[in-house]
Formats: sequence, structure tokens, C-alpha cells
Amino acid sequence: MKLNEWIFVGIFMALAWVFPTIPIVLGKLLGPKRPNPSKQDTYECGVETVGPAWVQFRSQYYIFALVFVIFDVELVFLFPFALAFNRLGLFALFEVTIFIALLLVALFYTWRRGVLEWL
Repeated sequence: MKLNEWIFVGIFMALAWVFPTIPIVLGKLLGPKRPNPSKQDTYECGVETVGPAWVQFRSQYYIFALVFVIFDVELVFLFPFALAFNRLGLFALFEVTIFIALLLVALFYTWRRGVLEWL
């Protein structure tokens, strides 16, 4: 493989960094800078906050959402297997069985840890 074949990849990666960086830097340099208290105030969806803006949330909500995303993404990996089930051999069935078993072990683990209990 010649070195000049990789020059296009290098140019593409350099441009992938340069094109998004230029507007950000230009916005910082040329943008207006007129801060005032109303611009610095915390708001949510355009509505002023009531009470302190820094409120502690239970980490369980975050973990619950993270477990949902993990299982959702892993479920996406099962769709190609379902579409090509007739063309795949016994080895693929064995691999998917292991994959589903790992999902069930993870589900049982999170259930036993109490992550799926909504308080």
C-alpha cells in the first residue's frame, strides 16, 4: 500500500477538525460580549427557576435510564439476526443464544441490585 493513498484520509480528518472549529472560534472572537444579570440567570425551557437551581437528584434515575439505553442498544443488535435467521447456520444461533443469556444475566443482576425499583 502506498503512502499517497493515505493522504486523502489525512486530509479528510484534518478538514473534519477544521470546518467545525472555524465557526466556533469566529463566534467567540467576533460575537457580541454584553453580559448582564438577566442573561446570566439560570432558566429551564425559557421559564425562570423557582428555588435554588442546584438540586440534588437521585442517581438511581440516571442508572435506570442508562440501563434502559444499554438494553435498547443491545436489542438493536438482534434485528439483523432476526432478518437473516434462515440464511445463518447453527453457529449463529449458538452465538445469539449466548448473547441473550448475557442480557438475561445483566437483567437479573440489575433487578437484584434494586435498580429497576422506581421510588
